[in-house]
Amino acid sequence: MRAIVVREPGGPEVLELVERPLPVPGKEEIRVRVGASGLNRADLLQRQGTYPAPPGWPADIPGLEFAGVIDAVGEGAGGKIGDRVMGIVGGGGYAKAVVLHGRQAVPIPSNLALRDAGAVPEVFMTAWDALHRQMRLALGETVLLHSVGSGVGTAAVQLARASGARVIGTSRTADKLERAAELGLDHGILVRDDSWPKQVLQLTEGRGVDVLMDLVGGPYLAGNLRVLAVGGRMVVVGTTGGPGGQIDLRVLMARRVSMTGTVMRAQSLEEKIALARDFSAAVVPLFERGVLRPVVDRFYRPEEIREAHERLAANDTFGKLVIAWE
Repeated sequence: MRAIVVREPGGPEVLELVERPLPVPGKEEIRVRVGASGLNRADLLQRQGTYPAPPGWPADIPGLEFAGVIDAVGEGAGGKIGDRVMGIVGGGGYAKAVVLHGRQAVPIPSNLALRDAGAVPEVFMTAWDALHRQMRLALGETVLLHSVGSGVGTAAVQLARASGARVIGTSRTADKLERAAELGLDHGILVRDDSWPKQVLQLTEGRGVDVLMDLVGGPYLAGNLRVLAVGGRMVVVGTTGGPGGQIDLRVLMARRVSMTGTVMRAQSLEEKIALARDFSAAVVPLFERGVLRPVVDRFYRPEEIREAHERLAANDTFGKLVIAWE
């Protein structure tokens, strides 16, 4: 099979398209012939040597998500040959075939092409897990989404809107805010300096937001505490701006704020199976009804992977970059 490997830690030039043996599914595992592989910022870190794959996954083949067709089934595995599935893996997604536990796979909505489905698993499962399984976002609440034009951000806008929430989003690019409005963003805030918390409080008449999903990290931490309402909940999904920040614990106590963090890759097999089951039941039907849609910035051929990594690192994408294998 064809696979994209990291020759050694470094820049995009270390990525190579090579031939690898076709993996064989074991007990309770399935093999999927991949039609599309989504790109994620974690792939950049793995390429640089700072975010290795968990044990049991290919060490030199990046990639956290896939969409394809089951072509082999191990003993006791769910699914059958010919089923169209998508999902999250610990690594190895940049390949023409992946092997994973059968219960981790999610059915591809019937109205999505394979290559469009490649833009769904990581961002929509991350956003849905953060907003609903952890933050318990409810009808009528107000949610603030940082980096709203990112892959997770564009997924979160749609999920929050579908839940009947009021959605505020931030971005450093005006064009991304305009495009996010087409997905259901109610209010966009262009971040040019540290005045964004004041704008959030103005939009909420001083009350603040019920739920906050942060993909930026440290630089926004102090502002996040300022804009959370009494009893507000915050989840950190990314730290693209840096991991460090200061917390005023008095604000945390006075407003009874809850803070948590999440990452998909480090979750146990049992947790990933539970997420796949819940996502299949609650979110896949929303795609089939046209309530949700994948947002693809651009498709790339496997031979263009270096260019794709350069574009992802430049942070000027809206939505997902996807490798189309077919």
